Amino acid sequence: MIDSLINKDIELLIFLNNLGTPFWDGFWLFLSNKFSAIPLYLLLLYFSYKQFGIKKTLVAVLFIGLLIAASDQTSNLFKYGFKRLRPCHNENISHLIRLVGGRCGGLYGYFSAHAANTMAIAIFFGLLLKSKLRYLFPVLILWALFVSYSRIYLGVHFPLDVATGMLFGLIYGTLFYMVFKAFSKKFMN
Repeated sequence: MIDSLINKDIELLIFLNNLGTPFWDGFWLFLSNKFSAIPLYLLLLYFSYKQFGIKKTLVAVLFIGLLIAASDQTSNLFKYGFKRLRPCHNENISHLIRLVGGRCGGLYGYFSAHAANTMAIAIFFGLLLKSKLRYLFPVLILWALFVSYSRIYLGVHFPLDVATGMLFGLIYGTLFYMVFKAFSKKFMN
Protein backbone atom coordinates (compact mmCIF):
# COMPACT_ATOMS: atom_id res chain seq x y z
CA MET A 1 0.00 0.00 0.00
CA ILE A 2 2.82 2.45 0.87
CA ASP A 3 4.61 1.64 -2.39
CA SER A 4 1.42 2.28 -4.34
CA LEU A 5 0.94 5.64 -2.59
CA ILE A 6 4.55 6.63 -3.29
CA ASN A 7 4.21 5.63 -6.97
CA LYS A 8 1.01 7.70 -7.30
CA ASP A 9 2.80 10.60 -5.61
CA ILE A 10 5.65 10.37 -8.14
CA GLU A 11 3.21 10.16 -11.07
CA LEU A 12 1.27 13.18 -9.81
CA LEU A 13 4.46 15.19 -9.33
CA ILE A 14 5.66 14.43 -12.86
CA PHE A 15 2.26 15.34 -14.29
CA LEU A 16 1.84 18.61 -12.34
CA ASN A 17 5.46 19.69 -12.66
CA ASN A 18 5.45 19.15 -16.42
CA LEU A 19 2.39 21.36 -16.84
CA GLY A 20 4.73 24.29 -16.21
CA THR A 21 5.99 26.56 -18.95
CA PRO A 22 8.84 29.07 -19.09
CA PHE A 23 6.20 31.83 -19.30
CA TRP A 24 5.00 31.04 -15.74
CA ASP A 25 8.36 30.11 -14.19
CA GLY A 26 9.12 33.62 -12.92
CA PHE A 27 5.73 33.91 -11.22
CA TRP A 28 6.13 30.63 -9.32
CA LEU A 29 9.76 31.41 -8.41
CA PHE A 30 8.65 34.78 -7.01
CA LEU A 31 5.76 33.24 -5.08
CA SER A 32 8.01 30.59 -3.56
CA ASN A 33 10.62 33.13 -2.44
CA LYS A 34 10.22 33.74 1.29
CA PHE A 35 10.95 37.44 0.88
CA SER A 36 8.07 37.97 -1.57
CA ALA A 37 5.60 37.68 1.33
CA ILE A 38 7.11 40.54 3.36
CA PRO A 39 4.48 43.06 2.14
CA LEU A 40 1.74 40.60 3.16
CA TYR A 41 3.31 40.12 6.59
CA LEU A 42 3.53 43.88 7.09
CA LEU A 43 -0.12 44.24 6.09
CA LEU A 44 -1.13 41.51 8.56
CA LEU A 45 0.81 43.28 11.30
CA TYR A 46 -0.90 46.54 10.41
CA PHE A 47 -4.33 44.89 10.56
CA SER A 48 -3.42 43.33 13.92
CA TYR A 49 -2.24 46.67 15.25
CA LYS A 50 -5.45 48.40 14.12
CA GLN A 51 -7.61 45.73 15.73
CA PHE A 52 -5.66 44.97 18.93
CA GLY A 53 -3.08 47.69 19.53
CA ILE A 54 0.67 47.46 19.85
CA LYS A 55 0.94 45.24 22.95
CA LYS A 56 -1.25 42.42 21.64
CA THR A 57 0.32 42.69 18.18
CA LEU A 58 3.80 42.26 19.65
CA VAL A 59 2.60 39.19 21.55
CA ALA A 60 1.12 37.86 18.28
CA VAL A 61 4.54 38.37 16.63
CA LEU A 62 6.12 36.36 19.44
CA PHE A 63 3.59 33.58 18.89
CA ILE A 64 4.23 33.64 15.13
CA GLY A 65 7.97 33.29 15.80
CA LEU A 66 7.32 30.29 18.03
CA LEU A 67 4.88 28.90 15.48
CA ILE A 68 7.43 29.08 12.66
CA ALA A 69 10.14 27.59 14.87
CA ALA A 70 7.88 24.67 15.83
CA SER A 71 6.80 24.13 12.23
CA ASP A 72 10.36 24.30 10.87
CA GLN A 73 11.76 21.97 13.51
CA THR A 74 8.97 19.45 12.98
CA SER A 75 9.67 19.56 9.25
CA ASN A 76 13.39 18.97 9.89
CA LEU A 77 12.58 16.12 12.26
CA PHE A 78 10.50 14.46 9.54
CA LYS A 79 13.04 15.18 6.79
CA TYR A 80 15.88 13.55 8.68
CA GLY A 81 13.64 10.86 10.15
CA PHE A 82 12.10 9.68 6.87
CA LYS A 83 15.03 10.67 4.62
CA ARG A 84 12.87 10.88 1.52
CA LEU A 85 14.91 12.47 -1.24
CA ARG A 86 13.56 15.57 -2.90
CA PRO A 87 12.50 14.83 -6.48
CA CYS A 88 15.37 16.92 -7.83
CA HIS A 89 17.86 14.81 -5.84
CA ASN A 90 16.27 11.47 -6.76
CA GLU A 91 18.31 10.05 -9.67
CA ASN A 92 15.43 7.77 -10.68
CA ILE A 93 13.13 10.65 -11.56
CA SER A 94 15.18 13.87 -11.64
CA HIS A 95 15.45 13.63 -15.44
CA LEU A 96 11.62 13.53 -15.69
CA ILE A 97 10.93 16.80 -13.88
CA ARG A 98 11.55 20.45 -14.57
CA LEU A 99 13.82 21.94 -11.91
CA VAL A 100 12.85 25.59 -12.18
CA GLY A 101 15.36 28.08 -10.85
CA GLY A 102 18.24 25.62 -10.75
CA ARG A 103 18.14 25.34 -6.95
CA CYS A 104 16.96 22.14 -5.32
CA GLY A 105 17.34 22.77 -1.61
CA GLY A 106 18.45 20.26 0.99
CA LEU A 107 18.75 16.56 0.26
CA TYR A 108 15.50 15.51 1.95
CA GLY A 109 12.04 16.92 1.39
CA TYR A 110 9.38 15.15 3.45
CA PHE A 111 7.64 17.37 4.47
CA SER A 112 7.60 20.86 2.97
CA ALA A 113 8.41 23.59 5.50
CA HIS A 114 7.23 26.20 2.97
CA ALA A 115 3.80 24.57 2.89
CA ALA A 116 3.66 24.15 6.67
CA ASN A 117 4.79 27.69 7.47
CA THR A 118 2.55 29.48 4.99
CA MET A 119 -0.51 27.45 5.99
CA ALA A 120 0.24 27.99 9.69
CA ILE A 121 0.53 31.75 9.18
CA ALA A 122 -2.64 31.81 7.07
CA ILE A 123 -4.61 29.89 9.70
CA PHE A 124 -3.25 31.88 12.65
CA PHE A 125 -3.89 35.31 11.14
CA GLY A 126 -7.11 34.20 9.46
CA LEU A 127 -8.54 33.15 12.82
CA LEU A 128 -7.05 36.15 14.61
CA LEU A 129 -8.53 38.73 12.24
CA LYS A 130 -11.72 37.01 11.06
CA SER A 131 -14.10 39.08 13.20
CA LYS A 132 -13.14 42.35 11.49
CA LEU A 133 -11.82 41.13 8.12
CA ARG A 134 -13.92 38.11 7.20
CA TYR A 135 -12.71 38.01 3.59
CA LEU A 136 -9.09 37.89 4.68
CA PHE A 137 -9.22 34.24 5.77
CA PRO A 138 -10.02 32.79 2.31
CA VAL A 139 -7.44 35.08 0.72
CA LEU A 140 -4.76 33.84 3.13
CA ILE A 141 -5.72 30.20 2.50
CA LEU A 142 -5.51 30.80 -1.24
CA TRP A 143 -2.07 32.39 -0.79
CA ALA A 144 -0.90 29.38 1.26
CA LEU A 145 -2.23 26.98 -1.40
CA PHE A 146 -0.39 28.88 -4.16
CA VAL A 147 2.88 28.96 -2.23
CA SER A 148 2.50 25.27 -1.46
CA TYR A 149 1.81 24.39 -5.09
CA SER A 150 4.84 26.42 -6.15
CA ARG A 151 7.05 23.80 -4.50
CA ILE A 152 5.66 21.12 -6.85
CA TYR A 153 5.86 23.44 -9.85
CA LEU A 154 9.52 24.19 -9.13
CA GLY A 155 10.32 20.47 -8.85
CA VAL A 156 11.59 20.56 -5.27
CA HIS A 157 8.79 18.69 -3.46
CA PHE A 158 6.41 15.83 -4.08
CA PRO A 159 2.67 16.46 -3.68
CA LEU A 160 2.64 14.32 -0.52
CA ASP A 161 5.41 16.51 0.94
CA VAL A 162 3.24 19.55 0.30
CA ALA A 163 -0.02 18.00 1.54
CA THR A 164 1.63 16.84 4.76
CA GLY A 165 3.18 20.28 5.25
CA MET A 166 -0.21 21.95 4.78
CA LEU A 167 -1.78 19.54 7.29
CA PHE A 168 0.89 20.33 9.89
CA GLY A 169 0.43 24.04 9.15
CA LEU A 170 -3.30 23.71 9.72
CA ILE A 171 -2.73 21.93 13.02
CA TYR A 172 -0.01 24.29 14.28
CA GLY A 173 -1.81 27.43 13.12
CA THR A 174 -4.98 26.37 14.95
CA LEU A 175 -3.17 25.26 18.12
CA PHE A 176 -1.04 28.39 18.35
CA TYR A 177 -4.11 30.58 17.77
CA MET A 178 -5.96 28.78 20.57
CA VAL A 179 -3.02 29.20 22.95
CA PHE A 180 -2.67 32.87 21.92
CA LYS A 181 -6.36 33.44 22.54
CA ALA A 182 -6.19 31.80 25.98
CA PHE A 183 -3.01 33.72 26.83
CA SER A 184 -4.58 37.00 25.74
CA LYS A 185 -7.72 36.37 27.76
CA LYS A 186 -5.76 35.53 30.89
CA PHE A 187 -2.98 38.13 30.74
CA MET A 188 -4.01 40.93 28.40
CA ASN A 189 -7.56 41.95 29.30
